[in-house]
Amino acid sequence: MATRRLRSSTVVLGGMGVLAAMITSCGSEPDKRCVDPLTQDGLPSYECKNSDGKGSYYYGGSSKNGKVQGGSFNKSAVERGGFGCSGTGGG
Repeated sequence: MATRRLRSSTVVLGGMGVLAAMITSCGSEPDKRCVDPLTQDGLPSYECKNSDGKGSYYYGGSSKNGKVQGGSFNKSAVERGGFGCSGTGGG
């Protein structure tokens, strides 16, 4: 059985994909959703886009049965740090 050799272009392209993933993960935004700050129920996005809307953006976390949990209304409290990125996380 003959041994298969990888071509240098395949190795370079694979390495570029890893590099691109690392760069984009450092600058990625946390997930955000429009939420009623009192009840923490999910709202349509227009409730957060309009100045007279009753919603606020909730960053990170998850949604279960229409309620959010595990995130924050403070975006900087849930900033993501990817592989090799410096920064703080938490909520």
